[in-house]
Amino acid sequence: MATIAMVTLLAACRAADGGPPAAPVTHAPEVVTHAPVIHAPEAVIHALEPVIHAQAPVIHADTTAAPPPLVVPAPVIVDTLLPFGPERERLTVAYLRAHRTAALTGDDAQDTRMVPRAIVLHWTAGPTAKSAWNTFSAATLSGRADLADAGALNVGAHYLVDRDGTIQRLFPEDRIVRHTIGLNHVAIGVENVGGGADWPLTPAQVDANAALVRWIASRQPITHLLGHLEYRRMEATPLFEERDPTYRTSKPDPGADFMAAVRAKVADVGLAEPPK
Repeated sequence: MATIAMVTLLAACRAADGGPPAAPVTHAPEVVTHAPVIHAPEAVIHALEPVIHAQAPVIHADTTAAPPPLVVPAPVIVDTLLPFGPERERLTVAYLRAHRTAALTGDDAQDTRMVPRAIVLHWTAGPTAKSAWNTFSAATLSGRADLADAGALNVGAHYLVDRDGTIQRLFPEDRIVRHTIGLNHVAIGVENVGGGADWPLTPAQVDANAALVRWIASRQPITHLLGHLEYRRMEATPLFEERDPTYRTSKPDPGADFMAAVRAKVADVGLAEPPK
């Protein structure tokens, strides 16, 4: 109302001065709307109080995520692969049929492969890597009267560690090789050049074996680490398979001291020893 009165007075003044009267200004009336106030019964208010005052749970980000798996570097390995032709495959299948308690599939390519679960350390009882390679290279066993009755398949190993610590690969890790009674179908064999009083195994071989064991165990489902001298103790485990109860040998390699030294270097890997 005050606004309308001022406009009217201004118009009158302009007319008195001889000017044209100002057009009247019309303002729409102001409408103020207030939301109605609803008064809830006290019982409803009391019932809602826990909901009204409740706070949303605080969600904390998980900062305990597992660290990425440790990558174990591969040791330097020289490939000097031994031949694995039809004759060696045939003799391997024949050996497995004679000694494994589990049935074979009939697929020779599949039956001569494995998923390794153990690593067995050996010594060659010879002076050079070359002499060991030559001994293992033939498919047929020779000069081993103590083993001949158990099959014509030659012995071998997956790796050969020279006296200076050089590691040679002789067979792929999943190839079944004859090296340890009762465990050939699940064990990777590592031969060390030398052994015994004539050629004691060296600190370089200890280091090389430890590095090789650590690397293999990082990639394969290995559960046990043992020396050839300990293999009879594996008869107490499900890994051991041998049909002939009289087919056993007594082995000294690679020596208790050598095994203790290697185990000390890979203790954190958590591989089991054979049962006592």
